[in-house]
Amino acid sequence: MKRWMEWDARLSEKLRIGENSVWLKRAAAFFAHSGDSWFWLFGLLLVGVLVPSMRQVAILYASSILILAIMVLGIKFSVKRQRPQGEWGAIYRRTDPHSFPSGHAARAILLAVLGMGFGPPLWGVGLAIWAPLVSLSRVALGLHYLSDILAGAALGAFVGLLCLGVFA
Repeated sequence: MKRWMEWDARLSEKLRIGENSVWLKRAAAFFAHSGDSWFWLFGLLLVGVLVPSMRQVAILYASSILILAIMVLGIKFSVKRQRPQGEWGAIYRRTDPHSFPSGHAARAILLAVLGMGFGPPLWGVGLAIWAPLVSLSRVALGLHYLSDILAGAALGAFVGLLCLGVFA
């Protein structure tokens, strides 16, 4: 297991954006923040209030995000894997020092799966393109190891497929 963790850390370090790549770092920061739970929950609240025909879908998405967050936090506080060293993302480092699994990757993949199952095709395709960008941006900015992303993505896909099976 130790060898695998070392390999994961080395590969994740290679995927990090260098300090000289300012524009690439800004793009990664945009995608990293676009997966924040507060952003999605606030947006879904607005959709539920302002678009009555979408209220049930907004409730389903928000409920799925909250259930997934509980699962992610339960795993994070059981595993307690420390985030990679770095300065970027101080708010994440202060509020959640644990990296495994990635909540952003889990949430992004969950939303993509739900978008593919419940949304119009263009919405699903857009989320399917967006989700890996959010996920990889977290490694590129040094907030997660690649294995955190893969585990989060698997968890998000599982919960998303479960929701599709239950509510479709």
